[in-house]
Amino acid sequence: MSQLFSPLKLRSITLKNRIVVSPMCMYSSTDGFATNWHLVHLGSRAVGGAGLVMTEATAVAPEGRITPDDLGIWKDEHIPMLKRITGFILEHGAVPGMQLAHAGRKASHRSPWKGSTAIPATEGGWQTVAPSAMPFTDAEPQPAALTREGISKVISDFQEAAKRALEAGFQVIEIHAAHGYLIHEFMSPLSNKRTDNYGGSFENRIRLLLEVTESVRQVWPQEYPLLVRISATDWAEGGWTDEDSVALAAILEHKEVDLIDCSTGGNVAHAKIPVEPGYQVRFAERIRKNTGMKTGAVGMITTAQQAESIIADGKADLVLLARQMLRDPYFPLHAARELGADMPWPPQYERARPR
Repeated sequence: MSQLFSPLKLRSITLKNRIVVSPMCMYSSTDGFATNWHLVHLGSRAVGGAGLVMTEATAVAPEGRITPDDLGIWKDEHIPMLKRITGFILEHGAVPGMQLAHAGRKASHRSPWKGSTAIPATEGGWQTVAPSAMPFTDAEPQPAALTREGISKVISDFQEAAKRALEAGFQVIEIHAAHGYLIHEFMSPLSNKRTDNYGGSFENRIRLLLEVTESVRQVWPQEYPLLVRISATDWAEGGWTDEDSVALAAILEHKEVDLIDCSTGGNVAHAKIPVEPGYQVRFAERIRKNTGMKTGAVGMITTAQQAESIIADGKADLVLLARQMLRDPYFPLHAARELGADMPWPPQYERARPR
């Protein structure tokens, strides 16, 4: 029996298989609103057989957007279209999930096909924030170091976003603490030079993540799973390490977090990342084996056999697919056939099912 197509129970939610549509920015919103693009993009992956369909990084505040084109959940008006999307995902047997995010010093940029550069104030750019007044690169504007009041607002923004996600019909949420965005910036000594209770020691640098997690759990139902995405290493000397990630996972397990989504990098421009197929899987495996925490593996996972071996060999509990799901929205259906798993096709597509 294929382990990739075995169910996974997270609290009261059962995923029908271990394939997750990884959060992928679409840069197709205006003022944070989901559109028909998001309905079709996310809905087609549900039709394609994924067990869990995650939204892109969804901004908890306008200033937390990577670009002006990011999806958002900072106001109630965002809920109706998102609810339409979650309804469609559920109707087709998948679980809808939302990734909550704040871009920190990497906010206020143009979308990739518009250049990815920082937007000047004269063209609608906004003041970015960070743990310390250090830009991502010397060529970018200096962020403002968050005050204690600013930190409190960030925590509140995540909590309010979680409430809206619940109202919109999401059954899984993930806190984005990776890729050099705000929470990761606090975690890494390369971007956090604070001298207060949010800087310095490991315990202080993870404080924001723990406080966000606790505030979200206060409003997120006990029967629904809470995930955290981390960059398990900065890939840079003096930065966040995989040892830090193991220690963090052990703490998060006691904060009612159900799974660690293990990505890497993104916090410093000079990182040397050895990108190759499955290059991040070992971090998910190490956390899982050292803490007993459930993990998700992501990054250059492109084939059915590769995904199957990750689950079957106990390296992770979920595989999150990004580019492969863009190339093939029906990857789960095709992978099931390749692995000999009995997975029904949508009845509307049954006539095209290979025999």
